[in-house]
Amino acid sequence: MFTIAYATTGDTEYIRSVGLWAPSPLAEKEIEMKIRDKRCYILRDDDEIIGLMRFNMMFEFVPFLTSFWIEESHQGKGYGRKAMHHWENEMRALGYKMIMISTQVDENAQHFYRKLGYKDMGTIVMDIPPYEQPLEMFMGKAL
Repeated sequence: MFTIAYATTGDTEYIRSVGLWAPSPLAEKEIEMKIRDKRCYILRDDDEIIGLMRFNMMFEFVPFLTSFWIEESHQGKGYGRKAMHHWENEMRALGYKMIMISTQVDENAQHFYRKLGYKDMGTIVMDIPPYEQPLEMFMGKAL
């Protein structure tokens, strides 16, 4: 059965393994804050961890999904759509009127987000070493 729950300290190793966490004291503090502030979800299929979602606040009043990961073996099974709906519903229940996400222009995720009703909101060039990457596009959705 597919479940979504807030991350706990027992999920730290998995959180650390997904994404761009550089091994540093600052990254460890960020993981601790995500768990403490309930800004990280762990996705499970039965008892197996299959992904995560992390978010911050953009402009201090817009929830911004900073990381959304589903293990490749579990992609294409509807888990992503269910996870996004869960997050959207939770943000709506908390009173937020808008949410945002971002993805690189060379990633297929933009098509997934558009199917869920997100619209393009702009891009940013990240060309400062060591953070260079393809163009990052921002998308948003009214709740």
